[in-house]
Amino acid sequence: KKGRTEEELIAIISWLSGYSLCELQAHISGTSTFEAFFSDATLPPEATEIRGTICGIRVENIENPLSRRVRYLDKIVDELAKGKLLSEIIRT
Repeated sequence: KKGRTEEELIAIISWLSGYSLCELQAHISGTSTFEAFFSDATLPPEATEIRGTICGIRVENIENPLSRRVRYLDKIVDELAKGKLLSEIIRT
C-alpha cells in the first residue's frame, strides 16, 4: 500500500523483534505462532513508545504482554501502510 516495499516491512519487523532476515524467514516459512515468535524476540526499549489505537484499543493500555507485543507489530505495520516514514516508525 502507498508504494511501500517488502524490504521496508522486513526492516520494521526486524527492528521490533531483533531478528535478522534469516531468523525472520525461518519464522515465516515454519509454523511459528505469535507466542513462539515473541518469546525469542528482543524488543527494543523504544517499543514502549508505540502508542495509539488498533481496533479501538489503546496499545499502551494492553495488560497481557503477548497481546501488547502483537499489537505493537500491528501498529507499526499499519503506520507503514499509511505512509509514515521509516525513521518515524523505527523509534530510535
